[in-house]
Amino acid sequence: MKIAYFDCTSGISGDMMLGALVDAGVDLTIIQAGIDSLGLPSCQLVSEEVKRHGFRATKVDVQHEPEHAHRHLHHITDMIDGSALTGPQKELAKRIFTRLGESEAKVHGTTIRKVHFHEVGAVDSIADIVGSAIGLGLLGVDRIVCSAIPTGCGHIVIAHGRVAVPAPATAELLKGIPIQATSIDCELTTPTGAAIAATIVDEFGPLPGMKIETIGYGAGTKELAEQANVLRLIVGEAGDDLQSDQIWVLETNLDDVSGELVAHCTNMLAEAGALDVYTTAIQMKKNRPGVKLSVLCDAGVIKKLEKIIFRETSTLGVRRWPASRHKLERRRHDVETPYGMVVGKLAVLSDGSTSFSPEYESCRQIAEDKGVALKDVYEEARRAYRD
Repeated sequence: MKIAYFDCTSGISGDMMLGALVDAGVDLTIIQAGIDSLGLPSCQLVSEEVKRHGFRATKVDVQHEPEHAHRHLHHITDMIDGSALTGPQKELAKRIFTRLGESEAKVHGTTIRKVHFHEVGAVDSIADIVGSAIGLGLLGVDRIVCSAIPTGCGHIVIAHGRVAVPAPATAELLKGIPIQATSIDCELTTPTGAAIAATIVDEFGPLPGMKIETIGYGAGTKELAEQANVLRLIVGEAGDDLQSDQIWVLETNLDDVSGELVAHCTNMLAEAGALDVYTTAIQMKKNRPGVKLSVLCDAGVIKKLEKIIFRETSTLGVRRWPASRHKLERRRHDVETPYGMVVGKLAVLSDGSTSFSPEYESCRQIAEDKGVALKDVYEEARRAYRD
């Protein structure tokens, strides 16, 4: 499996993405040909090698004639549809712009059709997004992983006035994505960069196991005093067929909480975004029987889950630590049974074989609707997959 890893130590923007792709070997002339087919006024991509804090990187600038157009989403999607891009490139570019439109509509309290793209509707932003969509297609990776993303801090001035970093649309785009703390007084991550990351990344976490083949560095416009303002792209072949990511483990010991309260707490944790919640019977001090409550979760929901544990139990402390995880490739797979369609999950093993598991809720609902035994629905679902 070919993997691309984006190391966003100094954030991410459209020009940094283009620079990293080109530096990793993507042909700029092919990207330029796709940009030319959009019909933008004299839009030229210019690449040069630069230094950022002593490190070399590729900087891609978008040069174009001055314009004062404020485009709506449909103007941009029409432009993409009429271009010479491939089908997958068009689809990815439109998904990124739609993600941007949804965030702008949310922060301005309007509909996606009425949103005026200001900065991100300009020629350079269109070229950055469409160029990135072309470049990612040319990169030809199977999976994209990304580090936690720093936004920077301080204030910037946009079309709507002075705002705090991250800008409102950027913050909206980064909901549910791990954010890296930083004290650098600068906008490290732009709305364009956030939209690209939110659309293309399969998982956020540390560098996965791989045999590194190519490394590309894309330079940002600003020269930071604290560190190199570059986006690093690492491309390689996975060492095995297992996917990997980083999760967090939260644990606490309880010896004075009733079973009803523990059950209520576990249900709330699951509904609030925990990947898994389970309890273990333990023996505590003074020979008191107790329960160890364990929670697996992503970094972005740690605080929310800890708040639930403190509120719903009597614990005075929660232990937490990061854990690396290997996992099989999983995808949805539905099967038709005599009782109806059953939703299931297909896992791909390292030798290429597959394992099918019917989803409990789907089987339970069918068993309830048809008045049959739950185990019979499971058996029919497994038989349908084997057949």
